[in-house]
Amino acid sequence: MAGAGGDKPFAEASPSPLSRVLRISQLDAFELDGALEQLVWSQFTQCFLHFKPGLLTPVEPELKALLQLLLWRFTVYSNSATVGQSLLNIRYKNALISGQKYRSMSRQQKLWFALLTVGEKWLKERSHSLFLSHPAESNMHKARKALDIISGLTKVASLVNFLLFLQKGTFPTLTERLLGVQPVFSRHQGPRDINFQFLNRELLWHGFAEFLIFLLPLINVWKLKARVSSLFSPLNELKGGDCSEETYCTVCAICGEWPTMPHSIGCNHIFCYYCLKSHTIADIYFTCPKCGAETGTIEPVRLQIEMTVLRQS
Repeated sequence: MAGAGGDKPFAEASPSPLSRVLRISQLDAFELDGALEQLVWSQFTQCFLHFKPGLLTPVEPELKALLQLLLWRFTVYSNSATVGQSLLNIRYKNALISGQKYRSMSRQQKLWFALLTVGEKWLKERSHSLFLSHPAESNMHKARKALDIISGLTKVASLVNFLLFLQKGTFPTLTERLLGVQPVFSRHQGPRDINFQFLNRELLWHGFAEFLIFLLPLINVWKLKARVSSLFSPLNELKGGDCSEETYCTVCAICGEWPTMPHSIGCNHIFCYYCLKSHTIADIYFTCPKCGAETGTIEPVRLQIEMTVLRQS
């Protein structure tokens, strides 16, 4: 008796399998369901890829409704859960019956769920094509007007329902509220055991990545590279790798290749026109990466290069 009395508070304190589902999990389930419907429809249309174009257009709403009914038959009707909910360990319960024990959706609720989800999408798509094919008939005009009013009222009700969902965390859609079905966890949700060392490492790398993303655009990489290259230019001059004052180099001072449309900025080095132009646009204070000379008048130096090549030959 004492043991039973001691176990009772522990059982009441333990998490219930019918604990409330987070708002983000309920919304994620809808996103997964929408992605699955698009995937199934794209795979279905691929089967008719080599047929006559527009073959499925006249019956497209009916085909989409048929595929959605197949998904409903093997998900909600069989397990009281959509595919997205199954992936997130969620299923529907009958909220009209109070109590902590799980109660599955009734058969009437499942049928109405298909009618309000699949039927509503089919009616919207099919009515659009019907109104386009019979625009001048008075009856069709009245029906379209009535349908627009009903659609507008439904959107307003859905908006109000979603605001209530954000406040209370239950019934994210108007269909669930009308049918009295509510998502709950399928299995017992134990506490998560996450290593704090892993969390600290993830937070550290995340903060470091954000710092680099903010800092890198502020650094002038080209100017920094030019400064570093100018530091080593005296060593190149001692080795005889640089040009003398009387002659021009036959390679671009930026890319190191034979210059295309060679130009000069006033020093004894030459540059490809596009290399020089792109660097001067990126940095108005561009200096020569070889000698550090400031950019002066940009002039073509084709004649000087030809003279240098003739002297070398």
